[in-house]
Amino acid sequence: MKLQTTYILALGLMTIGLTACKKDFLQRNPQTEITEGAFFQSPIDLETYSNGFYGQLGASYSDINSDNISNYNADGEVDIMLRGSISSSNIGGWDKKDWENLRKINFMLDHIGQVKGDPVLIKHFVGIARFFRANFYFEKIKKYHNVPWYGHVLSETDPDLYKGQDPRALVVDSVLSDLNYAVANIKDDSKTKAANTRVTKWAALALLSRFSLHEGTFRKYHDEIGLTGDYQRFLDAAVAASDKIMKEGGFTLVSTGNGALDYRSLFVSPSLATNKEMIMWADYNKELNVGNNTHTVLDYTWSLSRNLADTYLKKDGTPFTSTPGFNTKVYTEVFADRDPRMAETIINPGFRGASTIDEPYRIKPTLGGYNQIKFYPRDPALRLGWEMNYTGLPIFRYAEILLINAEAKAEKGNINQGDLDQTINLLRNRVQMPALTMSVALDPVLAAAYPNASGAVLLEIRRERRVETACEGFRFNDLNRWKCGNLFQDSQQGMYVPALGGLDVTGDGKPDIAILPSPDDESSIANIPAVERDKLSKYYLKDKTGKDQNFYLTNGTSGFIAFTRDRDQPRNFISPKYYYRPIPIGETVVNPQLKQVFGW
Repeated sequence: MKLQTTYILALGLMTIGLTACKKDFLQRNPQTEITEGAFFQSPIDLETYSNGFYGQLGASYSDINSDNISNYNADGEVDIMLRGSISSSNIGGWDKKDWENLRKINFMLDHIGQVKGDPVLIKHFVGIARFFRANFYFEKIKKYHNVPWYGHVLSETDPDLYKGQDPRALVVDSVLSDLNYAVANIKDDSKTKAANTRVTKWAALALLSRFSLHEGTFRKYHDEIGLTGDYQRFLDAAVAASDKIMKEGGFTLVSTGNGALDYRSLFVSPSLATNKEMIMWADYNKELNVGNNTHTVLDYTWSLSRNLADTYLKKDGTPFTSTPGFNTKVYTEVFADRDPRMAETIINPGFRGASTIDEPYRIKPTLGGYNQIKFYPRDPALRLGWEMNYTGLPIFRYAEILLINAEAKAEKGNINQGDLDQTINLLRNRVQMPALTMSVALDPVLAAAYPNASGAVLLEIRRERRVETACEGFRFNDLNRWKCGNLFQDSQQGMYVPALGGLDVTGDGKPDIAILPSPDDESSIANIPAVERDKLSKYYLKDKTGKDQNFYLTNGTSGFIAFTRDRDQPRNFISPKYYYRPIPIGETVVNPQLKQVFGW
């Protein structure tokens, strides 16, 4: 989910004046009372104008469209696509609104020559604009593969107005050029009042690290784009950029010895201004009337998957899936002796702090049972309603940089124990988990999930990335760049249910909910005392008419919670087609030079 920026452009009316005619959506001037010639005169003008770019950055708090989600009661794009319901005739995007942000950025860059003042400050704001242009194109590359590169505002007679896509290699190198300029020219500004809520040199390095890792691994694993011979330099760039942050940025993990609470503080605190892990964060403030919607992570429309839950290691550092009987452990058992981050991500027995503060929270099997609590504001004063949650959200945090550094080195094949100790093991040490060693045993479950990954260490780095950044919006792109799209089609499941009847989900030894055949058959709870039976939250596999509800148990009257839609409409991932999205057919009619890719 996207953040709502706290930065309000002083020139609020400086929006892009676009008509409904698609031919000129990239070349029309902004409609404003202030003419461009009179406005772009000083670095202050550049700062005012560039403030309007910040709404383009996103702070995510969900993993919708990935295998971290068991059930989503809305229309996720990937889910719809895998059921065969997306085509170039019904997909959105690519229209004038989709390209508006790029035009705003290029409009400023086209007028830099008329600005007078401190050249260092001018270059700083040019770097800001090029940072946002790089981020814009990063998103486009991930979605469409090949896109046209526009480095300036187009006029009506510009020969590029109706050009087709430029090669991915050209666009990617242009993004790298923008990011390298941004890194070289954006000021640190980490000591200013708005520290780390603005784009700094370190945020530019963070984006360079993220982009380079993505492009390097995408090229390595996706032979269909024909660039497998040119991926090493991107991994080198990811290592160099993350190394620089690690050595010179002054950032560190929040680690006060409180383990799980240190981890939790990154996602539920009212402010992250003094948090040394935040390279950049989004400030939501009640006084400014700017809030987020993080309360919706709990029981709103999605739940987390059994697959994610099983990925968390045991407290002794061994895989949970290597434990005898792991796949028949009930909800109140699966959290015992696990990585503390699990209970800070997935709701656990006895959880309090939601609307039922005086009673433990009761999970809902209709979503799978593994409800998300990461990002859920614990303090009711920070959780006041729709778009009225006032917790700071990370955009770039130091933990991601450590993960990037480790993964890039592992993909290059030259990682060593010292590298692990300076990256992965700092993350594990924060939550008192055993260190990862170069001699770690191969986990067959991970090996089966990622058959194209070489070696146990790389597999464990992928595990660490998944659990450390769960629900932060990375998982979808990770599976894409690793070419593991088959995992999107797997029908994700929820918790294990040993039998129909009452279930203890709060850990007090008494049944709290009941899963029953139908409203007409409650025989499986007949032996529960009436006083307790009346308090049960009841869920049925079939309604009064005999129709299946949205979930079922994999063994009929026992097993994992699964979902009837997945059973009745199986997903199917088509490779390489589904790693990309089609251009809307209307746009290809307007511009026949645009070509669909990989079967679209």
